[in-house]
Formats: sequence, C-alpha cells, structure tokens
Amino acid sequence: MIIVKVTEKNEDIHRIVLSGHADSGPVGYDLVCAGVSAISFGSVNSVYRLAKVKLNVEQRAKGGYLDITFPKEITDDQWEKAQLLLKAMVVSLQTIEDQYSEYIQIKYT
Repeated sequence: MIIVKVTEKNEDIHRIVLSGHADSGPVGYDLVCAGVSAISFGSVNSVYRLAKVKLNVEQRAKGGYLDITFPKEITDDQWEKAQLLLKAMVVSLQTIEDQYSEYIQIKYT
C-alpha cells in the first residue's frame, strides 16, 4: 500500500512523504503506482518550473519513497504558488484514493 503523509500547519503544506508500493498489478503494469508517480513527480517539476522553487526531494525506488520539503530561502510569492501546486497534487492523489483506497491512503499530520 502507498501511504501519503501530508504535514500541514495553518492550512499550508510543509512536507509530503509518499512510501510503499500499491501492488495493484504486476511490476510495470501497476496503474495505481504509475498514477501516483506521475502526479507526484509532475507536481514537483511544476513547482520548480512555475513557482521557481527547487524543493528538497529525497527519493528511493526500493521500497517506494519520496520526501518533499521546502528550502529555507523562499519568497512569499514562491510560497503561494508552490502551495497551490502541492495542494493540487494532494487533490489528485485523493482522487486516486477515492477509487483505489485498498492501495493508497492519505494521512494528515
């Protein structure tokens, strides 16, 4: 199962950690894992290109792990743009969770 942990403070996202594998199909054919990967990496790339923020990203393919945090130096404008994009990421992941809750779970801390 993929576990998504979203750390929020005052309705702002401060960290997102994804871990695990969906195991909803054979390796290379797991649509849940593919969807979650596309959404998460696409969102990180969008924050970089559109908000001009290079997020701190730690990833490991083995065990399925992605840890996203903010850099120390960020302007208010960058923060607002990045927040919108990461909130959109969470909404997209919630859409997958709504249909495939046996393979993905989102938790808020």
